[in-house]
Amino acid sequence: MNLYVLTLSVLFTLSQQVPSSEKCTCELSHSQKVFPHDKLQTAEGNATDCNSRITPQKTLELESLLLGLERRLDQLHTDMSILEAEDDGQLYGVLSLYIIENEMTEIKLLLDKLNRTTLGHQDLTANTLLQVVKGRQDNKHLKADLKDCRTAINSTVAPTHPTQGTCPHGHLLNITGPRVYTAGEYPGSYPFGAWGRDPEPEAGKESWYWLVMLTSSNIYAHYVRLYSSLSALIIGVSTPGNVQIHSSNPTTNTIQGPNVVLYGGALYYNCYNKDAVCRFNLTSKTVTTSQLPAGTRYNSKGNFCRLDECYSYTDLDLATDESGVWVIYTTTQDYGNLVLSKVEEGQQPTLGQTWHTSVFKQSVTNTFMACGILYATRYVSKSTEEIFYSFDTSTGKENFNLGILINKMSSNIQSLNYSPVDQMLYTYCDSKMVSYKVLFG
Repeated sequence: MNLYVLTLSVLFTLSQQVPSSEKCTCELSHSQKVFPHDKLQTAEGNATDCNSRITPQKTLELESLLLGLERRLDQLHTDMSILEAEDDGQLYGVLSLYIIENEMTEIKLLLDKLNRTTLGHQDLTANTLLQVVKGRQDNKHLKADLKDCRTAINSTVAPTHPTQGTCPHGHLLNITGPRVYTAGEYPGSYPFGAWGRDPEPEAGKESWYWLVMLTSSNIYAHYVRLYSSLSALIIGVSTPGNVQIHSSNPTTNTIQGPNVVLYGGALYYNCYNKDAVCRFNLTSKTVTTSQLPAGTRYNSKGNFCRLDECYSYTDLDLATDESGVWVIYTTTQDYGNLVLSKVEEGQQPTLGQTWHTSVFKQSVTNTFMACGILYATRYVSKSTEEIFYSFDTSTGKENFNLGILINKMSSNIQSLNYSPVDQMLYTYCDSKMVSYKVLFG
């Protein structure tokens, strides 16, 4: 069973991650061997067929069943430990045995469903494996022919690697996944929001996850919801529950817009009706603010956009990386181009160094930070988003041709943030929570 799941996951990753194309400039001579277009078309046809057969939904179906089985087994082990430690041989023991019997029944149902799903995919996996083997053979011949072609006609290839600074992980190479895809506790109820992990959690909260949903007019929120683990978030069991900023929504210092982050036990977000960053301390329940420069666009006047549509109240985008918290925005002085500032921690948060870019914010759908580098995305299609731009704060260099693709599970990405804890991207997509693995090298 595990073999089929592993094979399918690997094939899905290989088939879905498409590297950016490279341009090849050639001077052709009729005396040379003709380029093998027929082999290229055959390989392309096999890849297209493979993509059509293996879908994210099939992979996620298996992953979800395995994750559910793993969580049920953990719970059964916990219940058995309690029974062994506290069984009084009477009423408590009977109740505990009923609980364990229910757990065993649910585990059996999960196993039956997993077996049916696995058997249903065996033919698909075997056929796809044969296609991949044949595709590799064709690709081997194609590479040999391409090498001969390049040597013969003295072609020139221009590499397009992302501009990078001093990142401990190396270059950002690709985005794989999704790893998690869940509707969570309120499926379909709140299309705008954000979720993720605290890169600097308080002791004992290392496994916690947080969720902010815009519960008023898809614009405002007044609390952050906490979950003790990823499995708790997926099945919708919130412990300790909500931490409220204010009883009213919206009001002074509550949340405006979806692009929020949690860092060091504090929530950073766009303050309600202000051109300022708010920091809400979840322990002390206090709010402190940091004023942004004069001319900063806010109240839905400087949004992220795609094609002819913009995402309302996305004027400020808060982000985290290995060095802390950042804020991405735009000003009238910068004519709508992205501006990036470091948020310095302290009793009162302040803005540190600021960088000015030449990328127009309305051509961007979202941004995130990783290793001191700003990355921007744009809409390609309902199923694909592209990381097309980077700005390196250590060198000031920009790159407009990254070509790193993200396989979307929904048309829109309302929030996008990188977590240095696990090198994951956490996205909120039309009320669904989706995560991706960031590959460095």
